[in-house]
Amino acid sequence: MGRFVQGADRRQPTLLPECLDDYVAEDNPVRVVDVFVDELDLRGLGFEGMTPAATGRPAYHPAMLLKLYVYGYLNKVQSSRRLEREAQRNVELMW
Repeated sequence: MGRFVQGADRRQPTLLPECLDDYVAEDNPVRVVDVFVDELDLRGLGFEGMTPAATGRPAYHPAMLLKLYVYGYLNKVQSSRRLEREAQRNVELMW
């Protein structure tokens, strides 16, 4: 995953509370989505782009995009533009 865009560390200290992980409850469904997608063999499921190109801007990892899509499906957010807006303001998606 060296050529993919990397997000900030979830345990990075922030203002009120100490880290972003504290904002998301232990029983929040977004944690289930995170674990579920991490356990999938995306290459075996036929996901394209698991091997990044050597040129151009790094892409987002397909697992991260799948997590975003599944979160949107569970929360009835179907539009990619609405998902983008949610990712900018929703703490669960930032996590």
